[in-house]
Amino acid sequence: MTYDSEDVQKILEIALTRKQEGEFSREQLLEMASELGISSDILETTEKKWLTQQEEERSRHTFNTFRRRGFWGHFVSFLAVNLFLILLNLITNPSYFWAIFSVLGWGLGLFFHWWGVYQTKSEDYEIAFQKWRTQI
Repeated sequence: MTYDSEDVQKILEIALTRKQEGEFSREQLLEMASELGISSDILETTEKKWLTQQEEERSRHTFNTFRRRGFWGHFVSFLAVNLFLILLNLITNPSYFWAIFSVLGWGLGLFFHWWGVYQTKSEDYEIAFQKWRTQI
């Protein structure tokens, strides 16, 4: 039976997980790489790349959380103000529903805010993320 590199990687990951639950030291990582014939230079380069990716993921998660909190604050304001306006409209002039203009106008703005926050695969998202990243 033969294995390709992806299969070998998956088998070794499972075996390592079963062998030792918890964390590995850097020395253990170097030892495993040596046993697999991976040079320390390649391991160090790969480790730096992996650490950079992990930091990027943490930053994006923090950024997404920040943006989502802003959206939910906007949503709560939308509900509170528009419920008040609807009640005021129903009390003062139930025959003409003027509060619909506020609901529709602000609702459209809220929709675009939601779209901007939850659409994370666009150029605008990348621009906003890079701008936010330079500010922190």
